[in-house]
Amino acid sequence: MPEKETLQRARRDRAEGKAPSTQAGEFVREEVHHVREGKHGARSTKQAIAIGLSKARRAGVKIPRKGAAARRAKANTRRARPSRTRSRGVRGALKREGRRAASSRALARQARSAARRRTHAQPSAAARRP
Repeated sequence: MPEKETLQRARRDRAEGKAPSTQAGEFVREEVHHVREGKHGARSTKQAIAIGLSKARRAGVKIPRKGAAARRAKANTRRARPSRTRSRGVRGALKREGRRAASSRALARQARSAARRRTHAQPSAAARRP
C-alpha cells in the first residue's frame, strides 16, 4: 500500500493536469526510498522502477503498458488478488535482495541508458505537448 503522502502528491499532480508519467514518478520515488532505507531490496534499478509503476497502476494512474506486459494484460483482463502466502513469499524474496539498485550511481546509469534509447524527436515532442 502506498504511503498517504505519495497518494496526495500524485493526486496533486493529476489535479494540476500533469502527465501520467509524472504522477507515477511519485510512486517510483517512494519505492527507491524504500529500497534505500532497507525496507526491502531490488535485484536491479529496473525492478525498483517496475514495482513503483505497478503501485501507481493499482492506485489508478493511467500509464500504458509496454511490450509483452501489454499483451498479457489484454489477455487476462480480470485478475484474482494474489494469495497471502504468495505476497509473503514475494516480500521475503525482496528482503533478500541487495540495496545497490537504488544507489545514486545505479539510478544515474539507468537514466543514461533510458535517454540513449530515446530518439531525437521524442524529447522535443514532449516539450511541444500542452
